[in-house]
Amino acid sequence: MEANLTPVMTVAELNRFLETDFPEIHTDGKLFEVTAVGPGSVTMRLAPSEKHLRPGGTVSGPTMFALADVTAYCAVLAHIGPVALAVTTNLNINFLRKPEPGALTCTSRLLKLGKRLAVIEAAISAGPDGDLVAHATATYSIPPR
Repeated sequence: MEANLTPVMTVAELNRFLETDFPEIHTDGKLFEVTAVGPGSVTMRLAPSEKHLRPGGTVSGPTMFALADVTAYCAVLAHIGPVALAVTTNLNINFLRKPEPGALTCTSRLLKLGKRLAVIEAAISAGPDGDLVAHATATYSIPPR
């Protein structure tokens, strides 16, 4: 991680930004919530509804993909400020094990934060032991400021 990655947005500011500038993620209720912000990182919680489950009793892949993407987005914003037009240019995800229905936690960590691009890794965990269920890497384009 690069030195001096001090957040410029708080948990409350990120949650408020999501509600006002990205309300689409709350279409099914308030499922996504930023729970922690630290130097170079953000943690979110997702409480999936029945709509986010697959047959066989697991959280769907698209739901986990969305969690990784939104958490990576918040990690970037937490460190550059509320720049709504920062966009995903790439996201790769590996599904490691089947999560049981229930809350998921995702921690995204900035690997590189440049002027125009940010590279982030996201780890999604589930269950009482916090088992790693998916790992993603993402690249975000940052518009000129």
